[in-house]
Amino acid sequence: MNKKQISLSFCALIAAGAAQAGAPLKIALVETLSGPQASTGLLYRAAVKYELDRLNAAGGWNGAPIQMTEYDNQGGPAGASDKVKAAIAGGAQVIIQGSSSAVSGQITEDVRKYNLRNAGKEVLFLNMGGEALELTGDKCHFYHFRFTTNAVMRVKTLVPAMKETKELGTKIYAMNQNYSWGADMDKAIKEFAPTGGYTVVESTLHDVNKIQDFSPYVAKIKASGAETVLTGNWSNDLLLLMKATRAAGLKIRFGTVFLDQPGNIGNAGDTALGHYISHAFNIETNKQTEQFGNDYKTKTGHYPTFIEPQTVFGMQMLGEALKQTKASGDKVSVTELAKALEKVRIETPMGETSIRAADHQVLLPVVVSRVEKNVKYKVDDTDMGFKLIKKFSAEEAANPVQSSCKMQRPA
Repeated sequence: MNKKQISLSFCALIAAGAAQAGAPLKIALVETLSGPQASTGLLYRAAVKYELDRLNAAGGWNGAPIQMTEYDNQGGPAGASDKVKAAIAGGAQVIIQGSSSAVSGQITEDVRKYNLRNAGKEVLFLNMGGEALELTGDKCHFYHFRFTTNAVMRVKTLVPAMKETKELGTKIYAMNQNYSWGADMDKAIKEFAPTGGYTVVESTLHDVNKIQDFSPYVAKIKASGAETVLTGNWSNDLLLLMKATRAAGLKIRFGTVFLDQPGNIGNAGDTALGHYISHAFNIETNKQTEQFGNDYKTKTGHYPTFIEPQTVFGMQMLGEALKQTKASGDKVSVTELAKALEKVRIETPMGETSIRAADHQVLLPVVVSRVEKNVKYKVDDTDMGFKLIKKFSAEEAANPVQSSCKMQRPA
């Protein structure tokens, strides 16, 4: 064989390898990556990258590494909508987002409309953190999957766990932010009153992240005679509320859902002691959660918390679905990928996790924890952490399918 023949044969091998590998699967992370609300978006990025690196180390998909491009939505629905269009134009077939139900609502509607106009070129929306019930209710559609909890799941677990420890009380004050998520929490708190054996003595929906002085609200809580405040508040609306009760000398228990957001315990200090949280992960649950937590810290520099574990597990489910999805030409068939994702069951360190085909709500274990000092894993460089109080299986934590979900499935 002469040099020319050898060169041609080598080129043919390269071409054959490239053809076999096919085009890479492109994923777009559309998140808040700059500005005052970027801290949560950066946690989503860390979690997605952690699992994506593992998937690519194992071979990626269709013989090529999975590619991820980041798009900064700047914290708002309008910005997210523009970035989704840019991501799709750039070849993304999977959109990932989580920090803000309002943004999730915009993205899921953009994806739904795009898919209706572009049959055969669909894109998939993986919602890692938008918890508003409408996303798996009247806004549900086949190409949206939610990998986080919702208000019903949070309250359904928080109430019996606090009742079991005899720290729920019989008089509850519902304090929530005035938008879809807060309204969901307010409704759920009232609906679970018979189960919890309590009366909602008063409920308040207030402006989101605009209140600097919660003392008037604390006065209302005190006047109501409430023993416990159940709240879906996050960020400053949670911290300032808790601090205001402490400053007023009001001894009252809080049942929360976002107390594990990094910085919350550090900012609250001893004010946080004794308060509860319903969440999807506690590193002290078992040996498997500790192993996962330590590996995550090795790769990212910090222990997994807040929205990171559920995002990792959601990406694991995507990886399992991709194993069951063959290439269509040189790309993935998003419709076939979605059908595979509906059937995925994985065993996470927390327990069995799956997707409910009826509304694409993830079914995952949920735990209720209490802030204490007597814990192995401290948070925010304090002497406090989250002590596991009660674990609920995916089946126990699940909320019913909403009648408003009228999912249209592809043929």
